[in-house]
Formats: sequence, C-alpha cells, structure tokens
Amino acid sequence: MHIHILGICGTFMGSLAILAKEMGHRVTGCDQAVYPPMSTQLEEQGIELISGFDCEQLALKPDLFVIGNAISRGNPLLEEILNQGLPYTSGPGMLADTVLPDKWVLAVAGTHGKTTTTSMLAWILEYAGMSPGFLIGGVPNNFNCSARLGDTPFFVIEADEYDSAFFDKRSKFVHYRPRTFIFNNLEYDHADIFPDLAAIQTQFHHVIRTIPSNGRVIYPANVASIDQVLAQGLWSENQSFSNESEYAGQPTWNLLEQDGSSFELKISEHLAKVTWSQTGQHNVANGVAALLAARHVGVELEIGAQALSEFQGVKRRMELIAKLEHVQVYDDFAHHPTAIQTTLEGLRRKVGNEQIIALIEPRSNTMKMGVHEASLMASAELADTVIWADLSDMNWLAPLVEDAGPKHSLGCSLDALIETVKSKLSSKLSSKLSSKLSGPSHIVIMSNGGFAGIHEKLVASLA
Repeated sequence: MHIHILGICGTFMGSLAILAKEMGHRVTGCDQAVYPPMSTQLEEQGIELISGFDCEQLALKPDLFVIGNAISRGNPLLEEILNQGLPYTSGPGMLADTVLPDKWVLAVAGTHGKTTTTSMLAWILEYAGMSPGFLIGGVPNNFNCSARLGDTPFFVIEADEYDSAFFDKRSKFVHYRPRTFIFNNLEYDHADIFPDLAAIQTQFHHVIRTIPSNGRVIYPANVASIDQVLAQGLWSENQSFSNESEYAGQPTWNLLEQDGSSFELKISEHLAKVTWSQTGQHNVANGVAALLAARHVGVELEIGAQALSEFQGVKRRMELIAKLEHVQVYDDFAHHPTAIQTTLEGLRRKVGNEQIIALIEPRSNTMKMGVHEASLMASAELADTVIWADLSDMNWLAPLVEDAGPKHSLGCSLDALIETVKSKLSSKLSSKLSSKLSGPSHIVIMSNGGFAGIHEKLVASLA
C-alpha cells in the first residue's frame, strides 16, 4: 500500500512514517518546515519528502492519506483530498488500526518529560531482552531511531494529549488503549486547543477509562492535578511513587548526588541504585516511573537500574552538541516554564558556579499566546545570562524582558543573538583569566523547533 503523509516532519508523524515503511508500505510525505533530526532520519529511511502542500501531489495516487494534526482546513492539498472524496485517516487512527492491535501498550503521558521517559522505558525493555516496539517523539541515542515495530507484543509509546486531527479533536492517547500507563505530571499547556487545565484533565480521564482492570497507572504521589483526574474514576491497578521517606508502602526514591546523577529506588525489600549521565530531579522522577512501568511487564528492578545506568539520553534533550576550549553548548527542547526551570536546576547543580547562558526561543503556540507571561522570566533565573529570542514578533515579550533585570536581554535576529552570546562570553572569559578562575561556560539553547538554524551558526561563530 502507498501511504502519503501530510505533516510528515512532525515528531509523531515522522515516527509513524518509519513504522509504515517497516511494515512494507511505500511511504511519501510532505511538510512546510523541514529540519533535523526528523528530516535526516526520514531521508535515511528512503522516505521521499516533498516541500509544501501543492495539489500536484495527488498525482502520486496513494492508497491512503494520513493527515497530521498540524494540518487544518484551508490547506490546499487537504481541501482537494476532501473535494475528491479520497481516503484519509489521522495518524493516531492509523497507528491504532494497523500497529497496536494485540500489543501490550506501555504509554507515557504528562506535560513534561514524555520523550525522555518513553526512551528510558524502551531502553530498559531492550536491555532486558524484550525487544519492544516503540514510537517516540524524538531520537533516543540508545537506538538512533524514533520508532520500530519490535519483535514482541510489547510496544512503548509517547502518549501525547494534543488533538488527533482536524476532524478528530480527541487527544491522541485516547486511541492507544494502554495496559501500562505512566501519568508523570500535569500542568496547563496547549492553550491553542484547551481552554483550561480542566479540559486537559477530561482527556486524561478518557484515556484512563480505557485501561483494563489488570492494567496499571503509575504516577507521582501528592500531585493535586493528577489526583483530581484519578478521583473521577480509576478501574485498574495503580502505583504511586514519592521521594518522601515517610510515604510508607509505596516506592520511594532519594538522591545520592544532588545533581541527580545518582539515586536509589526502594520498593519493599528491593533496593536499586542508578548512576547515570542524566541530571536533575525531573529526570530522576522520569527514571523511577520507567523502572516501575518495566516491572509491570516483568523486568526485575535490578535489571532496570542497570539499564538506566547505560541510558545515553535523547537528541535535543540537554544534548551536548559542541565542546570547545572554554565553552560547552547544549541543545534542549524545553518550551514551558517548568521545563526551563527544571532543566536549568539540573545543570546548575552539576556545574556549580560556572557560567550558564540560556538562549531561549518562546516558540510553542501556548508561548506565543503569552499564557505563561507571569512565570516565564522567573523560570530562567538560575542562569547567569538569559537571552530571549523574538523571531515572530511577540509584542508582549519585550516589556517582560525589559522589566526582568540586567541578566535578561532580547534579540530579534540570529546575528543579534549570536553577538550577544559572544559578548557575554568575552566578558566572562576576561574575568576568569584575570582571577584565575577555572571551568567552562555553558550555553543552553532552548526551543521546540529548529530555532532558524542557530545551533550550527553559533557553534561555527564560537569556533
């Protein structure tokens, strides 16, 4: 069968394309914005990419069009598909119909950390010899691909609460019918489709309704937004976890190193220690959830801990992309104030008083709408210098930056942003040399998009 995917370079749709290709289908696709790592991965798989949505693509005569949720009415190709009555479906619909039947689905949901936690869980099962299938909204370094069918009934999936398609406004994860469900955290996000937190909680309630009685929901204890969802109904097993030692009867974890690079998890008489390359308490919580989900399918705690100790992270999740003489540059996907804050907390605990420069593009639809104005500036306070990128004329951002204090500045072009970074580095390097201070400076580039290619341009300019 020939499948043509509209919006193929989105993280979910690109991963779906890889699964379809592995199933033996011919796969082509189109998108407006094409950037690594997804574009590179698709090209390596031999999947033909077409730029734009012109109606000439109908000449491909695919058997089925798969419509990404970024495609809306008014798109010329979509309009012609509808006008001609051609067969189409959503990405989650295709996944549910063709890949997930007869699978033990392990789904990872939450506002933050889905990609990382899904990658951890897939790697634990792989390490344990269970050869899972998976679909991840990023590229885990332990696999170097974002999706595969696998050789066993176990399928690990990043379960997004965003809507499914222009014609199906249910959250994607409602299609997946998980048996093991990680409910990692829940905050207000996706303001372009959800009016408030309660609307998101309703979607989580809907997916929990699909979990069988012998399934399991895994979640952190004492999180009000999660507890409110579970109070609406819970028909399966459940297991909460905490870092509070007095929280009796449930798994508890504690840090062995303050930066999160080492921790231990205790479950009844079982105790396991993880020492790994990840940092931050948010990643420790992600790792604990992955360990507990793996136990639900039979992976011993000690084996899971060994696997996490060899977990190599995910591309664009605090990925070290350049290590120069006096500077280390990281690429990170953080695009919500909580994610910005927890990422910088982890780095600060790791590097101590070494200079941190945060270069942040508020790019998500929620960010552009100014929903997080009240908490945005404070989320980056652990950086020594914060440079905000306004590449799409957000008129609310400049006044915020101006009022935020001297460590904050604004740039409206790549050249201006890069020059600001270089000036901050030069002044810091001079003070280090004069005072004989040691240690590199750390630049964290944060965006949920391609950031107009600033990563390569900045590194080249610094080099």
